[in-house]
Amino acid sequence: MTAPRALPAPHDTPLDLGGRTALVTGAAGGIGHACALRLAAAGAKVRAVDRDATGLEALAGAARGLPGTVEPHLLDLTDLDAAELAAAGTDVLVNNAGLQLVRPLEEFPPDVFRTVLTVMLEAPFRLIRGALPHMYGQGWGRVVNVSSVHGLRASAYKSAYVAAKHGLEGLSKTTALEGAPHGVTSNCVNPAYVRTPLVEKQIADQARAHGIPEERVLSEVLLQDSAVKRLIEPEDVAEAVAYLCGPRAAFVTGTSLVLDGGWTAH
Repeated sequence: MTAPRALPAPHDTPLDLGGRTALVTGAAGGIGHACALRLAAAGAKVRAVDRDATGLEALAGAARGLPGTVEPHLLDLTDLDAAELAAAGTDVLVNNAGLQLVRPLEEFPPDVFRTVLTVMLEAPFRLIRGALPHMYGQGWGRVVNVSSVHGLRASAYKSAYVAAKHGLEGLSKTTALEGAPHGVTSNCVNPAYVRTPLVEKQIADQARAHGIPEERVLSEVLLQDSAVKRLIEPEDVAEAVAYLCGPRAAFVTGTSLVLDGGWTAH
């Protein structure tokens, strides 16, 4: 019989990523910004990937004095070959970058649909592909995919986003099955609406699509199905990401950690 694996004491399990390299996409703002700071606070060397140079510069400034470091990495994820190369040598991969357009299907621009799937599904595949050889070689790795409640439920007028997030859920599960023999976990974090620029930019589109004033969008559209009537903070999502990278989450893989305020309880 195999001896039980030694674990830290139950009350002595802080997240320590000293010596680890983490890559966070969409790191210049919102959830990605919070995740990059949280992982740097745990001691990680964070590759902060985004196409927003100003936002990356602000992130690097916010990270000064933390135990780890944040290294800005200017990259457009539609450059898939560059994305895969950027992930080489990564111990922790957080696929977070996203974009949104709210339009009826018959009015949805095909080029935008293609871009959404490229950034939010194909790029995560290429980043995972680039990260796994190093993770497999050392027998440890963490892949965290920032999905959404829309990876589990659909909403009207969000065809590209819902399609991408549903695809990301499947990619994450497949990564979990293949990675398990190599000590690699893969999970999704599924927030409802988070207080980010991405959500704030949706309000006008949602008002137009639903035919209501902008001031009614939050209560009547965004939070309609949530039992907890408020937006989630980016730091709450970052803490869920941190948990999945921690010492007590080694058996958590192939699943979705839902932070939806009760949305999917219906």
